[in-house]
Amino acid sequence: MSIPNIITLARIILVPVIIWAIASNEMEIAFAIFVIAGVSDAVDGFLAKRFNMASELGALLDPLADKALLVSIYVALGIWGAMPRWIVILVVSRDIMIVSAVIVSWLFDKPVAMKPLMVSKLNTAAQVALAALILASLGFGFKPMPYDVVLMGLVTVFTLVSVSLYLVEWVRHMSTIEAS
Repeated sequence: MSIPNIITLARIILVPVIIWAIASNEMEIAFAIFVIAGVSDAVDGFLAKRFNMASELGALLDPLADKALLVSIYVALGIWGAMPRWIVILVVSRDIMIVSAVIVSWLFDKPVAMKPLMVSKLNTAAQVALAALILASLGFGFKPMPYDVVLMGLVTVFTLVSVSLYLVEWVRHMSTIEAS
């Protein structure tokens, strides 16, 4: 168990805490925890790369922690009414489609290597920025306009492009399965 993996596990443990903060209308706390989670993500990645502490467990846990945090925050903010439901559905549906494709690939004994695309990295950055903006605006009482609209546009475009590219790659990969 390396230090980056411990940091990643701590980030996973922060997920229910941040959801509690949102549900309890403690938006300053939710924003602070979100910032801490973001910094911890950068720190564990830096440590893993810089000090050669990368591991298979970390390669699995890190994206899981990121997705658990973002999906949970989007759902909580959608339920709270601070995030439009359509964007919550779009973001969550993309992740469900990707995970489902990976599971189907495993079931057909044809595992697909999922390497992050540049558009997916941009998508994650836009999702993080939008969540941070919404949490900050709720916590510190300012209007997020027009930045929220711009970020929602970026999240929408990046989400649709990334899921399309992953789907095309997955169909190409799966089309090599022979019918029995």
